[in-house]
Amino acid sequence: MTTRRSILAAALVLSALAIAPARAEDKPTEIRIGTQKGGLFPAVRQRHTVEDAFKPLGIEVRWIDFQFGPPLLEAINVGSVDFGFVGDAPPIFAQAGAAKIRYVATVTSDGNNQAIIVPAGSPIKTLADLKGKRIAFGRGSSAHNLLVAALEKAGLSWSDITPAPLAPADATVAFSSGVVDAWSIWDPYLALAELKDKVRVIAFDKDVHKPNAFYIAGSDFVDKFPSVVAKLNTIFAAEGAWAAGHREEVARAQADATGADIEAIRRFVDRSNYQVVPVDADIIKSQQAVADRFARIGLIPKPINVSDIVWNWTPGS
Repeated sequence: MTTRRSILAAALVLSALAIAPARAEDKPTEIRIGTQKGGLFPAVRQRHTVEDAFKPLGIEVRWIDFQFGPPLLEAINVGSVDFGFVGDAPPIFAQAGAAKIRYVATVTSDGNNQAIIVPAGSPIKTLADLKGKRIAFGRGSSAHNLLVAALEKAGLSWSDITPAPLAPADATVAFSSGVVDAWSIWDPYLALAELKDKVRVIAFDKDVHKPNAFYIAGSDFVDKFPSVVAKLNTIFAAEGAWAAGHREEVARAQADATGADIEAIRRFVDRSNYQVVPVDADIIKSQQAVADRFARIGLIPKPINVSDIVWNWTPGS
């Protein structure tokens, strides 16, 4: 039976709920960041910028290195990494496999950091000459996308070549020893091959398509800690702006971290873009073209919508 007292009590509860402050966002005790041991990241790690930003909040930062993008995204999918940086193809394969990931920011590329290369004395002169050849690439990597797009541009199909899916370390040996005829590869491996192996570039990314790279986070991590993700984006955007004006420091940090030839690393760094921006409509359109290409030739089991896993980041938020 409804009474005046019960009505008053209910009103007081509703009033309290209305004025109660929103529950504060939880925070992680640790952020695990996956990188590919190159580019901007050795310099960021030396500078302790990320650690210095999160330590006052009681959050530790741990860096985990990967050889290339697909295993990094698998680590994010299973929850052993929270946030990472990859090229354009790995998120397509990951989304097609129902991985729990989100695009959270992008770095646009000038298309100079990845290429299809052949030995300097090779009879291969054009993309069309790749027909019938054995070509190395990282399965599920941005180099995989470059090779697919290059064949498409030349009017060739995937069945016109002999694919040789190899991780970069194995591909380096295969290319140098002549086991493969060509190699689709990214920096710094590209720059190292240019200086060490006297190679010839058949096509850079920019000659074939418009590439992008992405900051990716686990979907659960984004849902639980959106302000942490936004803070990470903001930090890396600031570090990217710093790197654009301090390329020698970036190169030396990477050379120190990897032991790679400093001249090759300088070449890599000098032709890199580090500007971090939100994933906007144009970026989604470009990435959707990659997904559609892969679906069309059966590299992924079914079409996907890239926009379904994009997290909207507003700089300054």
